[in-house]
Amino acid sequence: MRNYILGIDGGGTSCRAAVAGPDGRILGRGKSGAANILTDPDNALIHIVGAARAAFEEANIAPAEIGSTCALLGVAGSNVGDAVHYVKERLPFAKADIESDGLIALQGALGDSDGAVAILGTGSIYIARQASDIRYIGGWGFQIGDLGSGARLGHALLQESVLAFDQIHPSSPLTDAVMAEFNSDPRDVVEFARVARPGDFGRFAPKVFEFAGRGDPVATALLRAAALTIDEALDVVVARGSGRLCLLGGLAGLYRPWLAERHQPLFMEPEADALTGSVALAAKRFATDARAEA
Repeated sequence: MRNYILGIDGGGTSCRAAVAGPDGRILGRGKSGAANILTDPDNALIHIVGAARAAFEEANIAPAEIGSTCALLGVAGSNVGDAVHYVKERLPFAKADIESDGLIALQGALGDSDGAVAILGTGSIYIARQASDIRYIGGWGFQIGDLGSGARLGHALLQESVLAFDQIHPSSPLTDAVMAEFNSDPRDVVEFARVARPGDFGRFAPKVFEFAGRGDPVATALLRAAALTIDEALDVVVARGSGRLCLLGGLAGLYRPWLAERHQPLFMEPEADALTGSVALAAKRFATDARAEA
């Protein structure tokens, strides 16, 4: 029985896995559903295992090998100890380490180089690395953090739409379009918001960028305010010594032209994605064990 290493990128939308040999060369990939261990640990477990099995199938490796695999998981919700312990105890792998999804994104984007990443999706977080020193900024969740995220931007849009309905703030084509989705009834907005998760708010974020492109005043104001929070975080990252910045996440490309001129020369394209970063970290951490037991 040959031992393998497994990299896993578990996010709020999907979970991806890649199985590799002891040398880190990827042999197969797989994909499954959402894997946020904080909001839904049991389904996260199901999807983590499902993505791993799919990767082994693509590589034509017997599923029984999963039990002897060393895995590194980069997942949302990894900064909450109880969730990590709950999931780690139930994983089917021989060895497993759980890290933040931001750390594997950093590794994928920068390789072993120094620099920083800003991950702008449903949530937001900033991670900087200098040699072996890794620092996190933000990423505290929708309720008290994640400024500039899709969830916070979508929430701000709904709030502004209700304010416009009450004629407290001016309306615009954007707020009119949002209210039309809710039958022009703010009670429907309230009911939606009462049970909505961050991803539910986040689905409204692209609409803000779309209408801002048309010159909508409300969309423009919302984006300027959100971009300011991102620039403030980037200022801290740069002040701590990071001269190379990667913007990652579903909103990265949309936000870039809205960010301050002082940051534009520092932006660079990522070398690879988070899944590649997860495999690379798994190879660093487990390859010696895998070669010794192969």
